[in-house]
Amino acid sequence: MDELKDILSRYWGYSEFRPHQLEAIQSVLKEEDSLVVMPTGGGKSLCYQIPALAMDGMAVIVSPLISLMKDQVDFLVSCGVEAACINSTLTPGEKRDIDQAIQEGRIKILYVAPERLTTPAFIRYLQKATLSFFAIDEAHCISHWGHDFRPHYRQLTLLKEQFRNISIHAYTATATKPVRDDICNQLVMDSPSVFVGDFHRPNLVYSVERQTNRLGQVLDVVERFSGSAGVVYCHSRKKVEETAEFLVEHGHSALPYHAGLDDWTRKNNQDAFAKDETDIIVATVAFGMGIDKSNVRFVVHAGMPKSLEHYQQESGRAGRDGLESECILLYSKADHGFWRRMLTDLEDDAYLSSVKKLDDINRYATQMMCRHRQLVEYFGQTFLKKNCEACDVCSGSVDSHEDSKGIAQLIIEGVRSLADIAGPSYTTLVLYGSSEERIVSKGHNSLPCWGSMSDQRREDIRDWVEQLAGQGYLKKSGEYSILSVTPTGFQVLNNEESPLLQKPAPPKAKRARKQSEKNWDGVDRDLFEQLRMKRLELAKDRAVPAYTIFNDATLKDMTIKQPDSYEAMLGVLGIGEKKCHDFGGIFLRVLEEYRGGTSSFMGAQAESTEYESDLLSRTRTKKNLKGGMDNAVTDYIEQGMLSGELAQRANMSVSKAQKSLEEYFVENRVTDPSLWISTSDFNAIAEAVSVIGSTRLKPLHEYLEQRVDFEAIKISLICLRNKDL
Repeated sequence: MDELKDILSRYWGYSEFRPHQLEAIQSVLKEEDSLVVMPTGGGKSLCYQIPALAMDGMAVIVSPLISLMKDQVDFLVSCGVEAACINSTLTPGEKRDIDQAIQEGRIKILYVAPERLTTPAFIRYLQKATLSFFAIDEAHCISHWGHDFRPHYRQLTLLKEQFRNISIHAYTATATKPVRDDICNQLVMDSPSVFVGDFHRPNLVYSVERQTNRLGQVLDVVERFSGSAGVVYCHSRKKVEETAEFLVEHGHSALPYHAGLDDWTRKNNQDAFAKDETDIIVATVAFGMGIDKSNVRFVVHAGMPKSLEHYQQESGRAGRDGLESECILLYSKADHGFWRRMLTDLEDDAYLSSVKKLDDINRYATQMMCRHRQLVEYFGQTFLKKNCEACDVCSGSVDSHEDSKGIAQLIIEGVRSLADIAGPSYTTLVLYGSSEERIVSKGHNSLPCWGSMSDQRREDIRDWVEQLAGQGYLKKSGEYSILSVTPTGFQVLNNEESPLLQKPAPPKAKRARKQSEKNWDGVDRDLFEQLRMKRLELAKDRAVPAYTIFNDATLKDMTIKQPDSYEAMLGVLGIGEKKCHDFGGIFLRVLEEYRGGTSSFMGAQAESTEYESDLLSRTRTKKNLKGGMDNAVTDYIEQGMLSGELAQRANMSVSKAQKSLEEYFVENRVTDPSLWISTSDFNAIAEAVSVIGSTRLKPLHEYLEQRVDFEAIKISLICLRNKDL
């Protein structure tokens, strides 16, 4: 237990495990097969990453997407974990390096796709290695009953045949009881332990809006979250392009993502979103498991998904850092018909299963019941709270009609009178009192229910019909959705049931709700922005997603705690030893500069020395891995070039040129900067340091009356420190 907590703290910067994590980890350590179901953001990855570090040998992780593998590996390496992935994007040289590291036993976690893992050649390769266990991520892909079945996952059944003494562990964010059973059967698990996490995500605020003006409603949400990361899901490629263009025209940073884009564009758009270079990605469901971004503040479905499994997983991409985020579903009655048409080619069992899933999410969208309760109970768990305080129903932002029961009785009586021969549209016309020829010719204009709701808008009647069907008071059957009354519907007629129906939405209504302030309690927003910009700069230099440096929750905790030492930095949420070593000094300098030099951070000289020591360590690590700084860059520096000219000649960003220059001065212990700056400037800077007793850039710049630029000061400070080493 102590060893596992030490690993959790040292590498990931957390002090406690989340529910079920420790039990799942211990199951791996006991080499027992297991299945772990945890909602997106629940921390399921740690359930196999931590035991991989605690056990001898290498863990093999099956992951379906190259982009997801790369992000996971980048993040693990940034935490100090020896991880790698093998996929088609690697060069022969990179493959050789990874192969050598595996043979030497240096790799603890290896990511591969199922297509590669199940080839005879790769199986023979792994049989020569020392393995600790197999972990199957996104394990629902193996089940025909799952919402994202992938044929290549089906071939993973051979793992038990080929690796009899190696345990198998499956992980997924979404799986009902039938899917869980199917996963265990397909993987031929031996009496597996099954751990199911809590599907309640209290930091997610769920709401459903009837779709009245799709683009306008999406824009409304985006503008409430201006500058924040968000995902907008659309049904079709055409709507993706249309929505992205609309948002850009209204001044927002948005990019499209769908299978119709060429590979280069799709990858670059996804990378731009992951690296905070664009705020919004507008996507089809093709943009699913490929995103592992922690600071998504909102997810909008501009159309109903085809199952609650899809919705739970896609909306669950919001708020993975634990901060409050919103999930908005724009519902249209046409969505149900759209998906029904898409399902017609399925075989009987698959068709019936898919229609049931479609009816379930239709009920979610139309039922006046707590959204969290519906999701939690759908996945077989009990929801005990009377008010979730995090959905539109419980917050009272969805108004029920004051005469819901009366309206429901009129509609249900109309369906009963039409004797199971009419669908929603025809029933609506009869209740509204239409005199269309087809109604008159059938004599339905003489029914008592004809015109019984003529005082209501036709679109509202149609909407209420869908709500009653979604809530189970009416049933739809067959290709034309013929309506009939269910037993609970007859209970409404007998005054034994009282359904709730939504008040009609005014045309093109817009919500006036503002973005929640909950995430910003105690947070200095100006300081957060400075830390965020520093994170973005570091991420760009390293060509990695920004969250692999620190996520938003870590930056916000940093602004609250405002650490002034490396030891204090380790107390910030999500900062382990490796990240503190790599980035602690950089962010401590930002914090001290923001405080105007009031920090007690070991004294200014000590701060700078430790920072440069850290820089030296990172430089040497980089040289060991990549063979040193590029020779051309070194040649340019040794010709006396500063960052501006160096960036231009070496075709790199200015910030990267500055970093290369600093690394050169530290690594080569340069003490005489006369090749790069004048001796008089260097002497003036040395004198300023002596007089004011500070090595911070801004005070020195001001003391020198801004006659010497910041780069000259920075170079001089490194040279002065090198003299003292």
